[in-house]
Amino acid sequence: MSKQWQLQDAKNRLSRLVEEAKSSGPQTITVRGKPTAVVLSVHDYQKLRHRPQKLSAFFAQSPLMGIELDLIRSQELPRAVEL
Repeated sequence: MSKQWQLQDAKNRLSRLVEEAKSSGPQTITVRGKPTAVVLSVHDYQKLRHRPQKLSAFFAQSPLMGIELDLIRSQELPRAVEL
């Protein structure tokens, strides 16, 4: 959970707010007791902005690409189960 800062405290202690965002994660700024803004480290921001690659690209880059798999399904009947 992020720490909450009142707007006036955030203004007065901006350096501390930035350090806390860097070391402890997102910091919430409140106005009249309501969450209004969040300060993030650049690292956390970049994680949010990163777009996951397409599934097809993921499989194309797989180190298992080109390995033959035995995908033959068993022809045996399933076992009987009492219900």
